[in-house]
Amino acid sequence: MQVTSSVRTPLITGGKTVHDVTEDICRQVEGKPSKSWLLGMGMALTAFGIGFIAVAATLWEGIGMWGLNKTVGWAWDITNFVWWVGIGHAGTLISAVLLLFRQKWRMAINRAAEAMTIFAVICAAMFPVLHMGRPWLGAYWALPLPNTFGSLWVNFNSPLLWDVFAISTYFSVSLVFWYLGLVPDFATIRDRATGIRKKIYGALSLGWDGAARTWSRYESVSLILAGLATPLVLSVHTIVSFDFATSVIPGWHTTIFPPYFVAGAIFSGFAMVLTLMLVTRRLFKLEDYITIEHISLMNIVITVTGSIVGIAYITEFFVAWYSGVPAEQYAFFNRMQGPYWWAYWSMMTCNVISPQLFWSKRIRTSISATFIISIIVNIGMWFERFVIIVTSLHRDYLPSSWSMFYPTVYDMGVYLFTFGLFFTAFLLFAKFFPVVNMAEIKSIVKSSSEKQTA
Repeated sequence: MQVTSSVRTPLITGGKTVHDVTEDICRQVEGKPSKSWLLGMGMALTAFGIGFIAVAATLWEGIGMWGLNKTVGWAWDITNFVWWVGIGHAGTLISAVLLLFRQKWRMAINRAAEAMTIFAVICAAMFPVLHMGRPWLGAYWALPLPNTFGSLWVNFNSPLLWDVFAISTYFSVSLVFWYLGLVPDFATIRDRATGIRKKIYGALSLGWDGAARTWSRYESVSLILAGLATPLVLSVHTIVSFDFATSVIPGWHTTIFPPYFVAGAIFSGFAMVLTLMLVTRRLFKLEDYITIEHISLMNIVITVTGSIVGIAYITEFFVAWYSGVPAEQYAFFNRMQGPYWWAYWSMMTCNVISPQLFWSKRIRTSISATFIISIIVNIGMWFERFVIIVTSLHRDYLPSSWSMFYPTVYDMGVYLFTFGLFFTAFLLFAKFFPVVNMAEIKSIVKSSSEKQTA
């Protein structure tokens, strides 16, 4: 018996058909840029241009342009590095882990999350490269190659080298996973395009023919890549945390850092995905695909990971007290009441208190509240990295070496440059690539249609 009522599920609304999905998603790729997109691109390019001045000055004059000193040798550079790596963490989780667990709600947001991962890792990689001072003379020293002056190798005992391996692997797998998911959608756009656009999307689609054997291989490779990428969710930020946990600096030498950093990365990554998807949802009129159900489920993840981060904060204090080490105890007292107390309490307010508002369904399903809290969470996670790094370094074991860190306009300018780079890349992606995975959304529509017919 044919059921005449429209297809409606929590994941796709508006009674969409397969043809509707193609038209709605391809419209933003094939049409002219909207005024909102042009305004956003103008703002991103402005930030990029202003920040580029700071990057050029840093490369020309050296990192002495930053606010670093003999005591605080890491500050905004490593803070922003860890923050951007955390931002990119949600892409792999949404793409790989939720795919293995067959979570259909990931299908509307995985494409943008994967793109966000690629661009965030590129932004993160800028900071250690710039910190080298003159990277064109020494960047290759980070590679595991015997140099031409002898048999000297990189220091495999250094967690900084572990970062090189972890993040390059993370970037490579994420890039392949992202591009593989785009191939069927490129083929759809290719079949609708004409002229030079048809040739470009034809080359990008790698000869996709849509045959059953092609789909079978595509799904098999996707699962293999998901299996390879899943350990990265735990390993990448775990290794980033080793930059601190393997040292003897008070406030860093703690074994809770690996799970704490992983939870924090997922926490901040999901917040950034929400920020981007809410803007994209409005900009490209994708309300029927990125639904309130998606937003609610992502807010639940933020609540859970935010609670884990809060427990980690408490655990750090307990371990410092239980250790009986005066330096460790003072490090945490200094965070709360020292000269950087404002950063610590900003972190606690943004990361511990604000996500608990999502226990209310009314707030959890509110677009405006979600957008504001997602931004607050990312601000809080930046403060968390600042608190861990700067407040631990500026007062260590020797009071004679205590010092304050004050950022310069060049510190801020390089950070602004990465924002400009990130949003310029994301806006270009959202305009010329399908921002929602058409192939997977169509599978939801088809399965829903089959359930409505009998």
